[in-house]
Amino acid sequence: MPRTVAFEMVALLERLAHCGPLPRVRALHVPPPNADGTRAGEFCAVELDDGSLGLSFVLLGDTLATLRATPAGGALAGMPALQLARAYADGTGAQRALGIAAVNALTSHLFRRARYEPPPALGSIGELDLQPDDHVGMVGLFPPLVPQVLATGARLTVVELRADVAGPRDGWHVTLDARELERCNKILSTSTVLLNDTLDAVLGHCRRAERVALIGPGAGCLPDPLFARGVTLLGGSWVLEPAAFKAALRAGQPWSRFARKSAIARDGYPGFEALLARARFS
Repeated sequence: MPRTVAFEMVALLERLAHCGPLPRVRALHVPPPNADGTRAGEFCAVELDDGSLGLSFVLLGDTLATLRATPAGGALAGMPALQLARAYADGTGAQRALGIAAVNALTSHLFRRARYEPPPALGSIGELDLQPDDHVGMVGLFPPLVPQVLATGARLTVVELRADVAGPRDGWHVTLDARELERCNKILSTSTVLLNDTLDAVLGHCRRAERVALIGPGAGCLPDPLFARGVTLLGGSWVLEPAAFKAALRAGQPWSRFARKSAIARDGYPGFEALLARARFS
């Protein structure tokens, strides 16, 4: 499957490395078994030695089991973060999940060096400004958000990979055919597409959309390649209290109160070049 966006993100981080030494991996934080089946058990975090954190979804395939079964945390400690980030472009399974966590952590590293803090999110449906005449394409079923979308009067089409959830609902439907996104003028996508090898294909079906929001805790990456392909908003999680966040994740407890939802809009984002120019590396 094409991974054009992933390779472009890693290429930008390679350029960042030319500006000065990048941090190494300090630790990997994995949710414990008692968090299974809860939101607290859906993400791991890679921590760099400058304190930067990057999240990654762990419920694809055997990723979580692999991270728990191997001494991954100890093996990663001291590894150059850029080396781990490269696995996002050329790795598979658990290694790729760790790769995007490292990409996200290095993005946080750059943002902090450039004194850029992603703006807080203003709502939970990607700031799409939904109207009754909109047709929303939802990539990945977000059950709590369905009533919010329908309450606006907008039509809703959900694109899923799981055949067991496909079919008509009361006033909306779930389909396996991503081509149906081409009929939608506003798109709300889970950040899981960054990991499951559907990202490039999904974005290819969103070219006609006025707004495309990609949201989720794992969406802490550099937005430039996404914005270039029509994404208009990237919504992730910005950690406010690192120590408390790590403790909660390791204990299998909710960690959202130690972070806030962020929303980087394409029109307000300074861009990689501007961030690189104002970053301090000494």
